[in-house]
Amino acid sequence: MLDLLYRLARPVLFRLDPEDAHHLVLRGAAVCPDALARLLGPRLPQGLETQVAGLNLPTPIGLAAGLDKEAQAVPLWAHLGFGFVEVGTVTPKPQPGNPRPRVHRLPEHRALINSMGFPSDGAEGMAARLQRLRDARRWPATPVGVNLGKNKDTPADQAHEDYRLLAQKFRGLADYLVVNVSSPNTPGLRELQSPDALARITGTVVQEAPDLPVFVKLSPDLEESAIGQAVETVLGVGVQGLIATNTTVSRPVPSQQKGGLSGAPLHALALGRVQAVLDAVSGRVPVIGVGGIDTVPKAADLLARGCAAVQIYTGFIYEGPGLPARLAWGLADGSAG
Repeated sequence: MLDLLYRLARPVLFRLDPEDAHHLVLRGAAVCPDALARLLGPRLPQGLETQVAGLNLPTPIGLAAGLDKEAQAVPLWAHLGFGFVEVGTVTPKPQPGNPRPRVHRLPEHRALINSMGFPSDGAEGMAARLQRLRDARRWPATPVGVNLGKNKDTPADQAHEDYRLLAQKFRGLADYLVVNVSSPNTPGLRELQSPDALARITGTVVQEAPDLPVFVKLSPDLEESAIGQAVETVLGVGVQGLIATNTTVSRPVPSQQKGGLSGAPLHALALGRVQAVLDAVSGRVPVIGVGGIDTVPKAADLLARGCAAVQIYTGFIYEGPGLPARLAWGLADGSAG
């Protein structure tokens, strides 16, 4: 039912500016009653339950950060078949992000390029929404994580204080936290993947949220030699998992648009970087694989390589709301569809 509705709506949505279409869909999702979402939602297979860093996931298919930036539709995602959800990126203070247009579709490549720059209504706004869900007992059974980022105007040597504030704000609300130092759209952010900065930031978050799993999201544009160093740095301060990868500034397909590329063309690069992270981690903590996952074989391959779970975003935009359930059923029955 949902896929049919999406196929009917997609031509109209794809004629809109990508960001306008995104907000339109999220506003609709935000007001969708839980009972209707349950009715429209798919049936999921049994036997895919897994545990990642102490989190109980009904399926290993997660929603990556960026789709629900402001935590507007948190209860809906579980009804669509996601086994866990990541909202954000959220920054301490509200900020508008980069000038529009800042999201571009490459439909012939099933890709997106975004230069959003962490638009956010700030920690207070998101925390209030999450608190209302908890107070109303609408918090989903599937884990909900919050992706954390620094404000654009925060100097690099003070970045850890932004992450400290965010960890304090969300440690009583989120089920897990993700340190994002890998987006290409905030000037200087990726420089925080250097060992000293990374240790200071991640150590601060772990210290401030000792009861929550803390993950770090790495860039696909890190050289393989730097990946091992980054992994050892974050494991040394107690991080409980890695997410690989974020968007890329490389251009595996022709485009002059600036920003981070996601979707199918990212997959080959992401696969190599995910494998490098898996090799560096060597089973010590779970790794969540991300990057161009839009079919069962791609998801199954990452899980077979040793990923504890996977996340999707751009594939969801192109393939529709039935994708998480299709992936789950394909994994359950061994399908290569």
